[in-house]
Amino acid sequence: MSASAATVVVMAKECVPGRVKTRLHPPLTLEQAAHVAAASLADTIDAAVASGLAVVVCADGDVPVPAGVGSFAQVDGGLDQRIAAAFDQVEGPVLLIGMDTPQADPSVLRALAVGWSDDVDAYFGAAPDGGFWLLGLADLPEGRRGGQTRGDLVRGVPMSSAETGRAQRARLVAAGLRVVDIDSLTDIDDLASLREVSARLPEDGHLAQLLPELGLAGVSVDAGPGCSGS
Repeated sequence: MSASAATVVVMAKECVPGRVKTRLHPPLTLEQAAHVAAASLADTIDAAVASGLAVVVCADGDVPVPAGVGSFAQVDGGLDQRIAAAFDQVEGPVLLIGMDTPQADPSVLRALAVGWSDDVDAYFGAAPDGGFWLLGLADLPEGRRGGQTRGDLVRGVPMSSAETGRAQRARLVAAGLRVVDIDSLTDIDDLASLREVSARLPEDGHLAQLLPELGLAGVSVDAGPGCSGS
């Protein structure tokens, strides 16, 4: 498959104080937490763009995007419904990620797309908190979907729990999909995960530049091996 045929979809929320990254408060103020969210989102989009793949943001609220990046609104409903609708709206193979992995490696995203052979139906990247940081679905023909849309592979999966990743991967397997796992990646939820991710940030990134202003510069936490396709 040509890498240019794949699209990276970034699920994003408007970074309003009190609506994003509230688990960083305290010690951060709600305004500071919103700045962390905005910087994380900007870095995540930059990583997606640097992959050389098409990028589109699926936005909840007013989410600014750089030139060359598409955008469409999230539907109403739970997170499972919003992710499902994104898969149904975007044509072709999709790599869907959230806004909370600013350390994502552009070369990994591109490698997944370039290596997306006919015997791979889905990529799954688990997160240490029990969720997932990446879900990739090929442009599955109707016969491979059993009469379902790609979004139906996500609808009904319980989100935001320690069982989300397990349940989502099990759904893919139960549908008969050939799933390839990629390395786990930590997303930013609280101060501990922010400190862990900070050790992996691009030095010239938005979040790396923000951390000194928050008194969190120079944090050194071993985050383990980097993310790579498998």
